[in-house]
Amino acid sequence: MDKDYSELIQYLDTKFTKVDDRFERTSERFDIIDRTLTDLKETKAEKKDVQDLVNAIDKLTKSMSIYHDEYVVLTAKVDKHEKWFQQVADKLGLKLNY
Repeated sequence: MDKDYSELIQYLDTKFTKVDDRFERTSERFDIIDRTLTDLKETKAEKKDVQDLVNAIDKLTKSMSIYHDEYVVLTAKVDKHEKWFQQVADKLGLKLNY
């Protein structure tokens, strides 16, 4: 009878060891999934940062475009004023030094 129990104990021990191994593998899978989800959250945050950078670049581009347009207008005004100065100098008989 003692032998019967030892066989049963050995059988159950083998079964429980297999169950423990399955739980370990399942736990490892959940750890991998958890790490993956954490990585995805970090990646999502990085995408938001990239979007913030894109928005900042868009604002800068718009400002530069406005600056360029104002520069073109100002340059045209300066050219016009130089032409007027030259005309006034010619009428007065003055020589302008540049």
